[in-house]
Amino acid sequence: MIYSVRGTLIHRETNLAVVECGGVGYQCNITLNTARQLPQIGSEAMLFTILNVREDAAELFGFADNNELTCFKLLTGVNGVGPKAGLSILSELSPERVALAIAGGDYKALTRAQGVGPKLAQRIVLELKDKVGIPSATGGTVLDSGAPIGAANASGNAAEAASALTMLGFSAGEASAAVAKLDSALPVEELVRQALRTLGRR
Repeated sequence: MIYSVRGTLIHRETNLAVVECGGVGYQCNITLNTARQLPQIGSEAMLFTILNVREDAAELFGFADNNELTCFKLLTGVNGVGPKAGLSILSELSPERVALAIAGGDYKALTRAQGVGPKLAQRIVLELKDKVGIPSATGGTVLDSGAPIGAANASGNAAEAASALTMLGFSAGEASAAVAKLDSALPVEELVRQALRTLGRR
């Protein structure tokens, strides 16, 4: 497994980047979010990667940070979500926004991605929401998180933010502790952003 590539960025397009490492150019399929974070041609670049092997091809996918890679793995683990759909979703939404959409049951947010219809979006929310769970800021469990994002009260915002963080790879304890230090009256997305700064991106 190729965990990451670091080297000189020698080519870039909207949906791919080529990073030369030790004389070998690695072509990585990328999201629009990652493309926006790439440096200029000739500069050093680092991408977290995952290799997808099929009978007829082997493709390398690259991501600007580990949160995006983790989210991609979760998405493509859902039946019917291939790498193309995973890239499409993460090109339209940040990993944090995907996590919030799933935690809040907001499947319509996922349909903004090209090629993702309502049925597939609902399946993503259903399968991943069950895996994530909704931890509260005090370590308990919130039984219902189906309200649209922004409709929850302050404690509900904290719970949704903690849930989104667990989806991004942090433990429930880490997520709850980070969110508990913040003002729970803040919007969910702001809570996630501030908690990520505290926890440090992986």
